[in-house]
Amino acid sequence: MRWALVLALTAAYPLIVYFSLGHVEPRYLALLLLALGGLRWLAGGAQVVQARWVALAALALAASTALLNMSLPLKLYPVLVNVVLLAVFGLSLVRGPSVAERIARIQDPDLDARGQAYTRRVTQVWCGFFVLNGSVALATALWASEQVWALYNGLIAYGLIGTLMGGEWLLRRHLRARYAREAQA
Repeated sequence: MRWALVLALTAAYPLIVYFSLGHVEPRYLALLLLALGGLRWLAGGAQVVQARWVALAALALAASTALLNMSLPLKLYPVLVNVVLLAVFGLSLVRGPSVAERIARIQDPDLDARGQAYTRRVTQVWCGFFVLNGSVALATALWASEQVWALYNGLIAYGLIGTLMGGEWLLRRHLRARYAREAQA
């Protein structure tokens, strides 16, 4: 339940900030970041260490916003999320198993070598996505209007995530069918 709330708030965050700026001082919006950080801390789940790092970084952004009463730290939260996800996915490539392999093993505990190689590549693709998405999020936070920042971080980025997930799902189905045909031949 807590994770559902964290995900909902994280998804809505750019729109909440966008509609609040100009009406609410940034230092009061810092309370939203404080709430997100606190919820992430409490809802750590299986990835307690990663959740705690995100929570601490969100709390640092909230403190910066409260002290400076500026919107920039609020707008850096999507960058922070991408940096943490890049670190989690990237470290899984070094330490193994990859994040995508861990997820795949939920459905297929006996993942073969081909599946392990595929999930490793998927994790690498996600790392590239987090670099690009985080870079655009940073650029919109630093140089774009609040409208452009909210549009990208509150809509376009989620569309890109969905497109990547959907494309990977279609590719996986195609490859499984091909491998099944090869096994029968």
